[in-house]
Amino acid sequence: MRDGYYATFDGTDFEASPDGAALHLYADAVRDGFDEVAPGRFRRVVAFGAVTRFGYLTTRCVWRGEPFKVLGDRGDWLRVEYTGGRAPVAEALGLERFDRGVYQAWAPAAEVTELREERI
Repeated sequence: MRDGYYATFDGTDFEASPDGAALHLYADAVRDGFDEVAPGRFRRVVAFGAVTRFGYLTTRCVWRGEPFKVLGDRGDWLRVEYTGGRAPVAEALGLERFDRGVYQAWAPAAEVTELREERI
């Protein structure tokens, strides 16, 4: 599940981190022009103008008939955060209160529907 900044460079989407007028692009495999910054982690710094697309990607879904954002996955389970904005609904669903107004849970992936990426 993708959640974070992404940029399209040379026809490929990369995880990205903005840094002023530059972008740090990240890859999990050796690529031309990328330097290894950690085992299995490669980075290339490019000018913002070198990318054809930049934005924030998040994964949304529906679970138990309510809207959620997917925060992560562990095999057959997804960590989801309720985005419906109604505390009584979140509480009725038995969600864990993570912070004020923030409710999360581990949802069986088989019960989650309408998975989709949104670029913000």
